[in-house]
Parts: sequence; structure tokens; C-alpha cells
Amino acid sequence: MDDSIRTTLEDDGTVTVMVSGEIDYANADDVAEGIRDAIRGWSPPTVYVDLRGASFIDSTGLGALIEGYRAAAASNIRYVVLNPSSTFRRVLTVTGLIGFFGITESEEPAAGSATPQATGV
Repeated sequence: MDDSIRTTLEDDGTVTVMVSGEIDYANADDVAEGIRDAIRGWSPPTVYVDLRGASFIDSTGLGALIEGYRAAAASNIRYVVLNPSSTFRRVLTVTGLIGFFGITESEEPAAGSATPQATGV
């Protein structure tokens, strides 16, 4: 798996998949595999995909995130994409995919929460 993808099992049982750099045809399969592996390996209640370090996402990268969503939904696991860039957020809004990824309109964390409020699967 690509070293720009880091997976962490949190103390509360959730998993965070952090992606840095570009998510494109060169590593989209690795991103999707990293998300699927986290689901299969840990069966967490929630998978967070943190895009804070992602500098670019093309259509194959979006496809990888959709594959992650499908794997989570098939296992009844909540799937939340965190920290999308404003450009990628616009793409998700225009395509109607923003709700699938548990992204809210606000980029601010909910009161008392370390991560943005989300309402995904």
C-alpha cells in the first residue's frame, strides 16, 4: 500500500484513514484498498477518511472514495469524509455525493467535538 495512506485504530474503536498528496489514477486503488482493509480488519463502528493532507483528487480518486462508501455501507459501518478542500467540497455538492460522505455544510467542528459533525451511514 502507498505510504501516503495511513490508517489508525482509535481508542474508541473508530478507524481513521489519512490520505496525503494526490489521489488519482496512480494510487486510487491503494486508497480504496486501504479503506476496505480497515473495514475488514477492524469492523469499526465508523471509518473516517481524512483528506486534510490531500492536495488533489481526480475522478478516479472520487471513485476510490465511493468504493470505500460502498464497502462501509455493505458492512453497516458509518462512513465520514473529513476535511475536504473547498474545491473538492464543491465537486461533491454539484454531483450530489456530499451526503453519502457524511459531510455537513459547516466545516467547523460541532461543539465539544474533535471532528466535524457528520451524519453519514
